[in-house]
Amino acid sequence: MPLPRLRLTPDASHGPLDGAWWPRCEALELELPALVGSLDPAVGTVTRVTVDTASWPEAPQTVMAPGHVIEVVRTDLAAEAHAITVDCGTVGRWELLVIPPDEPARAAARLLTAAADPENLLSAPRILALAEDGLAGEATWESEGGHGLR
Repeated sequence: MPLPRLRLTPDASHGPLDGAWWPRCEALELELPALVGSLDPAVGTVTRVTVDTASWPEAPQTVMAPGHVIEVVRTDLAAEAHAITVDCGTVGRWELLVIPPDEPARAAARLLTAAADPENLLSAPRILALAEDGLAGEATWESEGGHGLR
């Protein structure tokens, strides 16, 4: 199983995002076990993930991970677009930007870095919107608290 492309914020710094994930394909049942397996075991067992229906229209209700089943909740909330929320029971919850699998490597690397920046103040939809606009002005990015896409 290939390792997922993942970058998390250092320490326990929390902004709107706790990092980013760049899956290799759109099949959540194939990608999620690798993501879960790459997380530090100290975070606990991933019990549930929340994904947006636009990004994961074919997401199953459950996904098998090594030793347990993960519940998959789908949402239509705009604030959850392009993100995955990883719940580890009572231990914690992580909000990750989901970079589209077909994103070019250079752009994906910049997005991974930006989302994992502890000073990032932007949500997943906003980071992707700025990236799609070609960061139509570093001033816009900086004025909204973004760092790391330079």
